[in-house]
Amino acid sequence: MSRLGRVTDRGVGRVLLARVMGWLRDVRADLWTLRPDPLPPSTWLRWLPHGLVCLAAFGVTVGGTGDMSDNGHLTPLLAFLVAGGQAGAMVLGLWRPVPAWWLSMAAFLVGAVAVRGRLGFDPDTYTWPWTAAGIVAELFVLLLLALRVPTRAAIAALAVTALLTYVAESLEPAGHYDTTGVLALSLSTVVVIVGTALRGRREARAELVEQTTLTAEERTRRTLLEERSRIARELHDVVAHHMSVISIQAQVAPHLVQDPPEELRENLAGIRQNALEALTELRRVLGVLRSEHPEPGETADPGDTTGAHAPQPTLDRLDALVENTRAAGREVLTEINGERRPLPPGVELSAYRIVQEALSNALRHAPGARITVRLTYAADGLEVEVVNGRPTAPPPPSTGAGHGLLGMRERVAMLGGTMTAHPWHWDGFKVTAFLPDTPPADAPGTDRITDRITDREGRTP
Repeated sequence: MSRLGRVTDRGVGRVLLARVMGWLRDVRADLWTLRPDPLPPSTWLRWLPHGLVCLAAFGVTVGGTGDMSDNGHLTPLLAFLVAGGQAGAMVLGLWRPVPAWWLSMAAFLVGAVAVRGRLGFDPDTYTWPWTAAGIVAELFVLLLLALRVPTRAAIAALAVTALLTYVAESLEPAGHYDTTGVLALSLSTVVVIVGTALRGRREARAELVEQTTLTAEERTRRTLLEERSRIARELHDVVAHHMSVISIQAQVAPHLVQDPPEELRENLAGIRQNALEALTELRRVLGVLRSEHPEPGETADPGDTTGAHAPQPTLDRLDALVENTRAAGREVLTEINGERRPLPPGVELSAYRIVQEALSNALRHAPGARITVRLTYAADGLEVEVVNGRPTAPPPPSTGAGHGLLGMRERVAMLGGTMTAHPWHWDGFKVTAFLPDTPPADAPGTDRITDRITDREGRTP
């Protein structure tokens, strides 16, 4: 038991010793350096603080020289050197606060030792070890130091100042001078506290400005990404659907004519090839729009305003959309249940886009399958259902990124509706969405949407 106690005590002692040594190394690195740390100009006062420090340094030089030569009985040259060192430390503190503090302490020790030999010559006592000019100079230096260095370094400098003051006073018995150590250390403590508080306030404001800037940049980036996503979905809904229909029509057209000429086959093959290449390029553009960091050199054409003022499609154009799909050689059945009535524009647009995307997916992924489009007008909204049967041929490989179902879900979530998209009987696929007439109070959002969405390979996008 005692051996375990000794081992534990040694471990705790080593940890404490390591922490103390680490703190001392940090303090040494903070105070034993010549690195420049210029005082920045004030935001409102500009260079006025620098001018005030230089003016105070001139006053310390003149006042300190006269005081130490007249009352301290030092030679004018020595008094000027001590006062000049203290004033020089004040000016140096504007650019190099740590060396300035060392210079101030050196001037203090030289002046205290020099004046100590003159104490007791006059019946009147003399302020010692700090002179009035020395206290002023030290306060300025400590303030400039605390404004730029870490708190631990400012506290260490204050502790060293207190230690040197105590050592100087202990070498001379009381009675021959008026001690100024307590006054100097009290004022120095206040100055260090004020300087540290101002430094902390400045750092907090800088961090706040930085955080505000980052938040604004993040908000801008998020808005840009959302806009890219919206543009990508619209392009995918409109352009990809028509290009898919063009490609399939060009593929089916030769089979609708008995013994078509070779020129017709070549032209239709070229149309199909161009449509496929256009789809490939479109997917690349969509990838750039959806990308957070697009590749250099890939930019959108700012002059392209095609369709910028075109009216948004509604369910009135549903028949044309279905006929366009039938023209591609597909069997499409439409069913409308309930009393047909005008719906809010957002519901009409979302319903049209969902049907458009579902038909486009059926064309791409279910060749030859029959498609059923069913609209059910309920009292509180519209139910859209698009079902395709089993494909008659294997689907071609797709290079799409699978944003179609996500686009449907976001449109439904915007209106506060519900949606399911999942495989159906015999390798078919079914998309069902309910769009309410009046969105709930907390729409748009995805928290209320109850969906079960899987792609045609059984994956959840």
